[in-house]
Amino acid sequence: MAPRVVVAGSANMDLVGLAPALPRPGETVLGDDFVMAPGGKGSNQAIAAARAGGATTFLGAIGSDAFGVTLGARLAAAGVDTGRVRTSYGASGVAVIMVDRAGENSILVSPGANRTFTGLTADEQSVIAGADVLLCQQEIPMETVHAALRAGRAGGTRTILNAAPARDLPAGLLDEVDLLVVNEIEARAITGTEVHDPAGMAALLALVPRVVLTLSGSGARFADRDGRDVHVPAFAVPVADTTAAGDAFTGALAVAWGEGRDLVDAVRWANAAGAVCVQRVGASTALPERAEIDRLYASGAS
Repeated sequence: MAPRVVVAGSANMDLVGLAPALPRPGETVLGDDFVMAPGGKGSNQAIAAARAGGATTFLGAIGSDAFGVTLGARLAAAGVDTGRVRTSYGASGVAVIMVDRAGENSILVSPGANRTFTGLTADEQSVIAGADVLLCQQEIPMETVHAALRAGRAGGTRTILNAAPARDLPAGLLDEVDLLVVNEIEARAITGTEVHDPAGMAALLALVPRVVLTLSGSGARFADRDGRDVHVPAFAVPVADTTAAGDAFTGALAVAWGEGRDLVDAVRWANAAGAVCVQRVGASTALPERAEIDRLYASGAS
């Protein structure tokens, strides 16, 4: 049976410009191409989880504009349950993304309707409590993130927080987190310590029982309070665009953990998802299907 994954998060329309190099402040750069595609960390991770084999429900808010119609349709077309997505009068969230030829990116997010996703209903809390895994990020109001995590903990649901983008966390929020997924910048924002320092990972594990530290092209590092601290190498692939790689990774990780995989193996499978994603340009359009993840994972080419 497919694991039940609930994603509570953001939905944005991504406006992606490709150029030889990212512009510096005050500079105009002539681009190579332009792509408009549904995105947002919540929506991306929901689609990633659905494509990776999870029975996925998305909780969030879209606008009443044309972007909102497209966002809802794309989620549904990917197999995500959108029956509880809220529609807010006004503009949907928008992300303006610039990508250079090396695959590096710069992103500006205007939250739009995502700001209105507040006050979880009893039905939304029930859906969270009935899931195998809850996955949250930080592009929606932090009180909603906290409420969702509390509902997950109360229902016995495994809770994952991808603490991106880096923000101040409400007191007690990390007490509701079973697995924290962060990059080095986000880890430093939480602890004030460089994670590569001896005290860095210990500082994170003092707050949550399990941590996955994503390391871009170097893979990921998993650590827990049982004393495991394992580097899981990345898969060597050509890179076209890193925009949604973290979302592909995190959505696949939620599915793998929901299936009952050991977390070190789950991280390796999630690395394969991220590696498939970076070979394509775009956000939701680049997220891999389960068969693609399995093929790279089975190849052992990490």
